Amino acid sequence: MIVLNGSSSSGKSGIARCLQAVLPDPWLAIGVDTLIDTLPAAMREGGLGIGFGEDGEVSVGAGFRDLEQAWNTGVAAMARAGARIVVDDVFLGGAASQARLHDALDGLDVLWVGVHCDPEVLAAREIARGDRAPGMAATQHPLVHRGVTYDVEVDTTRTEALDCARTIAARVTGPPATS
Repeated sequence: MIVLNGSSSSGKSGIARCLQAVLPDPWLAIGVDTLIDTLPAAMREGGLGIGFGEDGEVSVGAGFRDLEQAWNTGVAAMARAGARIVVDDVFLGGAASQARLHDALDGLDVLWVGVHCDPEVLAAREIARGDRAPGMAATQHPLVHRGVTYDVEVDTTRTEALDCARTIAARVTGPPATS
């Protein structure tokens, strides 16, 4: 399993697609955005769910955390059943977020990847996407890597997703990573 962590608009989804192209076996790409998209509308309005402020701030409630735990358990079950999975995530809680996912993935071979990008580039990508609140990436940037431990780190500021994927793939096809 490969876990990509970085702020919104850092290039994780592009790297995940490139990993699917360069790795020799089929890999599923599963992102936190997919989890959010599956939530009922009421859970995407804050409170117990997940909320997105006009300034880009993200608030997470207990109901979302419960569903996130079930999601992580399900992703781990797919991996234990033999699926190769690339997880595209945003660790809003830094090390605490990694710990929650680490617990769900206990016993699995996991490569932890930090995806970095300069804040100015994040802001430009955010505007170009048009589907994020302005400031979301800048708000997340200092939080997502705080206290997180990685096996490999890539920076998409000036490096294309395909080159980042090749760097990551070299670690996957090399010696096994430990969780």
